[in-house]
Amino acid sequence: MAAKGSPLERDVARSLVTRCLKVRAGESAVVESWDHTLGIAGAVVDEIRRVGGRVLQIHEDETAWWRAIDRRQGRLLGRGSAPEWAALGAADVYVHFWGPGDTVRIERTPEKTFDEAMGWFSPWYASARKSGLRGARVAVGFATEERARQWGIDRTPWEERILRACLVDPAEMARRGAGLVRALSRGDAVRITHPNGTDLSVALSGRPARLHDGTPHARDPRYGPYDMLAQVPGGRVVVALDSRTAEGTIHANRRTNIWWYWNDGGTLTFSKGKMTSFSFDHGGKEFSRSFRAGTAGRDRTGSLTIGLNPAAREVPVLESVELGAATVSVGQNRGLGGTNGSSFMNWVTLGGGEIAVDGVPVVRAGRIL
Repeated sequence: MAAKGSPLERDVARSLVTRCLKVRAGESAVVESWDHTLGIAGAVVDEIRRVGGRVLQIHEDETAWWRAIDRRQGRLLGRGSAPEWAALGAADVYVHFWGPGDTVRIERTPEKTFDEAMGWFSPWYASARKSGLRGARVAVGFATEERARQWGIDRTPWEERILRACLVDPAEMARRGAGLVRALSRGDAVRITHPNGTDLSVALSGRPARLHDGTPHARDPRYGPYDMLAQVPGGRVVVALDSRTAEGTIHANRRTNIWWYWNDGGTLTFSKGKMTSFSFDHGGKEFSRSFRAGTAGRDRTGSLTIGLNPAAREVPVLESVELGAATVSVGQNRGLGGTNGSSFMNWVTLGGGEIAVDGVPVVRAGRIL
């Protein structure tokens, strides 16, 4: 028997359909999920139909997916099927819940094999851009028993906190982020400080900052090629940095979660624009391996993200949207209009700090000023 969405999942589904995606009567939608997200996916299907939308639900059976991996059919998985591509081209709206859920197996799977299975990524977005699709990828799919066990946390409250962060009104976050967008789009220099010893000065690139409030931005020239899909929960302002300028140190106090691994306790130090050292309490080996394989620009700043979501405080996988949190990336930033074309990108997040633009504080102790 299929899982039934909880009252909280149904509330999230209604918010997603009516406030984030604004589905209209007569529109066609595709909802794609894995085994562990069937309950909330079913709630989204119900809400789309409630407003008069037409919907196709796609279920990826995890056991069958892993059997294909065991048969070395990663490339087959990465191509997708003709009916799915046709559905994508005909849809107005798309909702996706992340999977697979077995992160232990993900980490055991050779990176090349997993990359082959995700080979649909670039052609999928190309098709979505062509059709004008708008949609959302919902982070609750990351809250699995396997991942919770790996991180030493309880899945049930973790999942609930992600869902509650999904309920924050995008309009509220848009209002909260408007001043930050202006300051980061017009400013020159940013300084990030914290009582933990963080004191990092970086330069802005002159490119416009982007507001991600949990609504999609299909065919909006101010946004990037992947922004027809909103990340939900939303709530962040992101801007490209001038990769030639950085001085000081940032000590992360939030995790960084990057699909198949995570790092914690990161410290990045910069001098004369270059990252001169890095260290981590956890995950340093993976960061170092990826960094060594990266191309030119891997040791330069990429972007600054400031979180806007008041319900996302210290929630694993939501670090970058936590209200007032500063996320600094190194490496590639061309997707934001920057000049850094490195093949490497990684980041660290600091919560509860102070952020000043051209000497004027815009964030203090996790509060937007």
